[in-house]
Formats: sequence, structure tokens, C-alpha cells
Amino acid sequence: MDHRNDAALEFLATRRSHPPKMMTGPGPDRDELTRLLTLAARVPDHGKLEPWRFVVLGRQTLDALAVPLHALVLASGQDQAAADKAAQAMASPVIVAVVFSPVNSPKVPEWEQMLSAGALCLGLVNAALASGWGAAWLTGFAALNQDFAETHLGITPRERIAGLIHIGTRGATPPERPRPDIGAKTTWRP
Repeated sequence: MDHRNDAALEFLATRRSHPPKMMTGPGPDRDELTRLLTLAARVPDHGKLEPWRFVVLGRQTLDALAVPLHALVLASGQDQAAADKAAQAMASPVIVAVVFSPVNSPKVPEWEQMLSAGALCLGLVNAALASGWGAAWLTGFAALNQDFAETHLGITPRERIAGLIHIGTRGATPPERPRPDIGAKTTWRP
């Protein structure tokens, strides 16, 4: 095959997300983030609708978000440990909120647009990892609580957070995790 890219295949075969607790600062600067976002935006997008957008959360904003996030988790009836965990998730050097922003379309159903936003999340993680950063795609209370996302992340009632992409300097290499049994997950139809 003339178009085989062995380096890309090796990257895909060995890629691993880096948990935020294993990242340190600094995170990428604005120019580097713009490059990563540009790479990530090369996703399937039927109809060229671009049903997503980014909210980049820098250190100052993340520090400010930790306090109301902690309080909201407690107010939702969760315990102190859950509130601490949610607030600690704001400790990453940079977080990019990938916002699923559906577009009214007679041809492209909303669920397909959501898949494009999900593909963008993985594309951003892979672009960051391939560039030498640590990165992970998470959600958690900050992404899943619509009131928090609308109030503090500036999304509209029609939008949702597809993922919070944590990016920073790699720390220790994360341990390998069990991978799916592809044979058990695949049905072949001749």
C-alpha cells in the first residue's frame, strides 16, 4: 500500500491517555493550543455543519471554578469526597471543554452531529499526545451538570459538554490497562 504510515500505526497501537493527576505544568500556550485545536477539527462532519465549539480554560479560570464546583457537588447531595474529587479535576494545567453545539439540519440527524463532537474529543487527545503532551478525555460533574456548564462554561441550554480534555506536561508513564477482546466484540458476516 502506497499510503501506509507506520509511525501513525505505531502511535495508535501504543497511545495511552495520561490521567490529570499524572500531569504537571506548564500546559500548551495559546499558539500551541490553536495548532492542536486545528488538528482536532479534522473530523468527520457530514454536511460540514461544525456542530461543536471549544471553551479553553486556563489556570486562572480553573482556580476560580474549583470553589463553586465544590459547593455545587455538595449541594447536589453528594459527599465531601465527591466534591473534593470534582474540585481537584480543575487542577490540570489546561482544560479544553469541547461543546456539542447541534445545528438544525434536514439531512444530518443530531445523533450524527454528536458523534462528530466525540470524534473531535479523541482527535484533540491524540493531537496532544502525538505532540508530546499528556492528555485525557474526561467528563465528571463539571461536564454533566447542565446548570454548572451553562453558568460557568458559557454553554446554551441546547448545548452539552462532549468532553473536558485535560492537557499538560507528561509526568510518569501511566500503567497499561486491559484492552478489549476484539474477537469477543466482533461479528463477521461473509
